[in-house]
Amino acid sequence: MTKLQKLSLTCALVIGAATPALANGPAIYPYATSANYCPGGLQPITINGVICCGKPNQSMTYQQATSAPVARRAVPVSAKPKQSSVCPEGEKGCRYE
Repeated sequence: MTKLQKLSLTCALVIGAATPALANGPAIYPYATSANYCPGGLQPITINGVICCGKPNQSMTYQQATSAPVARRAVPVSAKPKQSSVCPEGEKGCRYE
């Protein structure tokens, strides 16, 4: 195999692997705002953090998509038993009583 054939094969494999990811195009999120200065039929959107006019292909805003889920506490703080730690000087580690 020549270098040109290897390069062509590598390019074909990379393009083939990237095709499903590029099939839907970039994620276009609606931008939540009260004012709409876009032409008729378009609305404010964000693409890679840039706000412009267009038609979104995502149902939620970028902020909603990237927000972390809220973790719920399994046990109330007041129900946990109080523990005190003893860390003797010169010994490795601590123990809880």
